[in-house]
Amino acid sequence: MATTLKLSELISALSYALDITEGQPEGHCIRSCWIGMHIGQALGLTAQQLWDLYYTILLKDLGCSSNAARISALYLTDDRQFKQDFKLVGASLPQMLGFVFSNTGTHASSWRQRAQSILNVLRHGKEMADELINTRCHRGADIARQLRFNDNVAAGIQALDEHWDGSGRPLGLLGETIPLPSRIALLAQVLDVFHVTHGRHAALAEVQARAGSWFDPQLVVVVGQLGASAPFWQQLEADDIDQAVLALEPAQCAVPLDEDYMDEIAEGFGQVVDSKSPFTAGHSLRVGHYADCIAAELGMAPARRRWLKRAALLHDVGKLGVSNTILDKPGKLDADEWAAVQRHAGYTEAILERIEHFAELARVAGAHHEKLDGSGYPRGLGADAIALETRIITTADIFDAINAERPYHPATPVARTLDIMRQHLHSAIDAECFAALERVLRAEGAL
Repeated sequence: MATTLKLSELISALSYALDITEGQPEGHCIRSCWIGMHIGQALGLTAQQLWDLYYTILLKDLGCSSNAARISALYLTDDRQFKQDFKLVGASLPQMLGFVFSNTGTHASSWRQRAQSILNVLRHGKEMADELINTRCHRGADIARQLRFNDNVAAGIQALDEHWDGSGRPLGLLGETIPLPSRIALLAQVLDVFHVTHGRHAALAEVQARAGSWFDPQLVVVVGQLGASAPFWQQLEADDIDQAVLALEPAQCAVPLDEDYMDEIAEGFGQVVDSKSPFTAGHSLRVGHYADCIAAELGMAPARRRWLKRAALLHDVGKLGVSNTILDKPGKLDADEWAAVQRHAGYTEAILERIEHFAELARVAGAHHEKLDGSGYPRGLGADAIALETRIITTADIFDAINAERPYHPATPVARTLDIMRQHLHSAIDAECFAALERVLRAEGAL
């Protein structure tokens, strides 16, 4: 079935999910794209080069979730706050030391543990940073290729953290050996971060200060020229920046977005979500699989099943906005932590509803923690307000959450998982969906 949804609309909307896992104000990737595309236009890049640049910047943080758990474990800190603050740090030793002391051990259980954590970072900080950036960059490039983006986009994402003077990562590339999309994307990213936090003049000053070290000096000259234009800043700060960025995609290079491609993108972003925690590896894919099988058991039409599977694959995209100190906590969550977890359902709906064609899908996916007895979240909906599609996703989600290993419990055998679920029939779990799940598991030989 053909769709009028454009690739740029889908990717730009989903880029908001990447913003929240990086701890950035919403629209960071969008604004960075606006900046970077104007740099590219000023350089006279071809339409194809501009298209490659466009998606390099929108997807620059595609691998960002893959190192979140390691950041929390290595630095004993909130990964999102860590990432947000790290984007403000330059290469000077005082800045780096200030960052380490401010962001290491903030979630330690004692002062002794925090001191040990800081000492470990001071001793092994370079190796730790190499590991984290290498993971992020390579994972982002791999997912970009899975999403059918060309090698120029994948290479642009992989080399995002390379610096003009060769001091960057993961490969220590120097000067013009760094792909041009990477050079532009890093510059655009830093300009946006400092513009949002410190204003126009401070952003331009920061870019100038890093010319020749982090940034290609020629690109810094271009940014200086753009920075003298009031309309450039006005649009960057405008409420309709999303629409302005959509208009920047070179139309002659647009890629058709058919049903198969939409499935692949949903699956790809499901992998981004699942990379956030070692305990959720494969979760979105399994929920998608079981939701599709339950829907088939219930006689749902193939086209609707396909639509539902996308919702299932993306149901937890809002978890990218939850710290790994909470997601991976082995003990009971306190009230504030539980409230943070609950917010993920609302984040999911807010991100997906940015896509006009996904309005219903957003509501269905965002409601997967609602309960038939009205005790669920985020809205406390009753049974009459919970769609069948949501009930299916909820059943698949609860099954995998119990069956798979989590920080607060080991993996649970299938039979025992179903016994636990039976205790929540008619309150949290729809009986017909549960019966369909049982039939699916028998057919698959799991029972």
